[in-house]
This record gives sequence, structure tokens and C-alpha cells, in this order.
Amino acid sequence: MAELFKDLYNEKYITLLSSTLTLVYPAFNSDKFTRTVFNEEWQSLELKQRMRHISSSLGVYLPYEYKKAIDILENTFVKMSNGYMLENMIFQDFVEVYGLDEFEISLSALKIFTIKSSSEFAIRQFLLKNEQRTMAQMKLWTESENEHVRRLASEGCRSRLPWAVALPSFKKDATLVLEILELLKDDASAYVRKSVANNINDISKDHPQVVVDLTKDWLGYSKNRDAILKHGCRTLLKASHKETLELFDFATPTDITLTNFTHKNRVKMGEELEFSFELISDKSLGKLRVEFALGLLRKNNKHNTKVFKISEFQTEKKIKQISKKHSFRSVTTRVYYEGVQKLSIIINGVVFKEVEFILF
Repeated sequence: MAELFKDLYNEKYITLLSSTLTLVYPAFNSDKFTRTVFNEEWQSLELKQRMRHISSSLGVYLPYEYKKAIDILENTFVKMSNGYMLENMIFQDFVEVYGLDEFEISLSALKIFTIKSSSEFAIRQFLLKNEQRTMAQMKLWTESENEHVRRLASEGCRSRLPWAVALPSFKKDATLVLEILELLKDDASAYVRKSVANNINDISKDHPQVVVDLTKDWLGYSKNRDAILKHGCRTLLKASHKETLELFDFATPTDITLTNFTHKNRVKMGEELEFSFELISDKSLGKLRVEFALGLLRKNNKHNTKVFKISEFQTEKKIKQISKKHSFRSVTTRVYYEGVQKLSIIINGVVFKEVEFILF
């Protein structure tokens, strides 16, 4: 069985943290800290709860003066950061818990802590508290020599960052975020560019036309920038947003026929839905984005549609055979319900075929 993320915070990690803290700050009471961490509630705590419990416990055994505590933690972090460690996000969490009123000290610390352990979650509390000042600092970070710091400038201001508190102001108006993305759109680091793309995708969910206009402005400048836009527009493309499809040359198909369609009419829970078909054209098929949508039956007897990409291609051929399988094995992120489900085949945003099948 795969290790749970929460179990990254274990006796081995706390021992490493305690011993390193003691090297930096000999007065640190390692035994009492360890007993405080592994209290009677520890086993019931999930990942973020464990993170907060550890960072709060650090506040008990480090100097009360925030600047002294941060100096100790910065030196400890540097000694512990031989590689990327998700566990080390307790350092950023300490800043979030104790440092919201110490802007300059805290943001300087987050800049250090984001290297090999991202500060993307903690920075959001500073954005909520003082948006203009924090964004001004993040714009300066776009010029950093370190890719982790530059990435934080983008990732930290994503309006819909997964597992993080939302940023309502940026959902309403993306202007300040776009200023950051403008500075990073041609970044040399793929790590940073991926964050820019994900930020654009977040914006598209609240302001699709803003992203369409941005795409019109940026598209065609370079392969890297085009890749950012393609990934950033993925939600619009899945939603068959006509203008977005056309921007990426997925024209409305007018001379394509879908034929020889076959699919399993009945699928047992835990097994696979199999389907296949042919695309035929009197001319070349051209540039196509082929997707399938599942209308999945929910507990309330309504259907919730999920779109999945099969492939994208450009071909001079007149015929192309396509086959696909979709697993109905149980996963933690999706619950399936027995009954009539729906399957659709989508070509460049146009539904070509709709059928039903039974999941039992």
C-alpha cells in the first residue's frame, strides 16, 4: 500500500528536524518538542493538520521574538535542504502562523523557504492581508536568478490553486495576476512556464474572454509561449469553446464522417468501457482534436459530464481508425454509480456520436 502523505511527518522526520534545530540553537528542547508533537491526537491528524501542529509546536520551543525564531529556522532549513522535501513546508507554515504582522521579515523568509520546498500556500495569507504590497514584492521576484523564486511569483497568486485557500479578489479581477504572467511568459525555466500555464487556466474558469484575448496577443511568438497557451487553455478546449478551438486551428469539421462505431453496451463495475470508430473524409482529415465525454450517473440520478482527450493530430490521410478504453476501477477521486451512462465522441468541439451504456 502506498504511503500516505501525512505519514511523511513521522518519527524519522521529527528526529531530523529536532537534531538540526539543536545544532543551530543549542537551547532547543528536543525531548519536550518531540513529546508535544506526538501527543494523543497525532494519529488522527491529516496532512495539513500535522503540518500546522508541528509549526505551532515550534513556536512553543523557539524564542518568542519572531526575528530570532526566523533566523534559527532559516539556518535550520538550509542545513536540511539537500533535496526537495515536501515535509519542509512546516517552515512556511510557521511564517503563516506567527509572521503575518512582520511583512518584510516573513516575505524574506518565504523567499528562502520556497527553494526546494514551495511557499505557494503561505504567501496567500499575505495576499489576503495586504494584496498590493505582496504583489509588488512578487513582481520583484520575477527577476530572481532562482527559478523557484520566480515560480512562486506565479504559483502563489493563482486564483484557484488546488488544496489552497482561494483568492476571491483575483477571481473577480485578474489584472494584477496578468502583470506577473506578462513578466514570466518567456521564462527560461520550464518549471516556471508550467506555473504560468496553470495560472492562465485558473483565470479561464472565471474570465474566458480575458484568456482568449491574451492568447490572441501571445500566440505565434515562440514554441515555448505557444505551449504555455495551449496548456493554459485546456479547460476552454475541453469545454469546446469555439473561439479558442479556432485560435489553435481546430476548425469546425464540415466534411468528416464518423463511421463503424462500436462500443460495449454493458460494463461491469471495475472493468473497462471499450469503443472504436473510423473518421473518414473526401479530403484530408486535417488537424483534429478527438475527445470523448462521459455522462456519469450521480447519486441524485442526474448525469455529470467529464471530457477526456483521446488524441490530437494533423494528417493528410482520408481515413483514421481510433479505439479507446476507459476504466471503471474504483478510484479515490471519483465514485461510480450503477445504471445508464452516456458516451459522446467529440471532434474539434462538435459532438459526432452519442450513445448510452449500462454500468452494473
